[in-house]
Amino acid sequence: MFTIISYDIVDDKRRTKVMKLLKGYGTRVQYSVFECDLNPAEFSRLGRELRDLIDQNVDSVRCYRLDQEAVRRIAIYGIGQVTTEPGYYWI
Repeated sequence: MFTIISYDIVDDKRRTKVMKLLKGYGTRVQYSVFECDLNPAEFSRLGRELRDLIDQNVDSVRCYRLDQEAVRRIAIYGIGQVTTEPGYYWI
């Protein structure tokens, strides 16, 4: 399912770790925003990994799961486009 993940991480080291983790799951579209296509197992695993990395008392990670109809309604003003790259490629 198409998922938008945004984060606000106070500590530089934790922020870098979160960014590197998310790069393995999706495409960075803004400084603290990623677009990912995650199945339920991937979403669950990512949630566990994020909870292990962040300080839940001061950091924030938001995950917005969008169905295909919601994805079609995304409006982008200025540069950029909705990520349409598959999470894997056939070789």
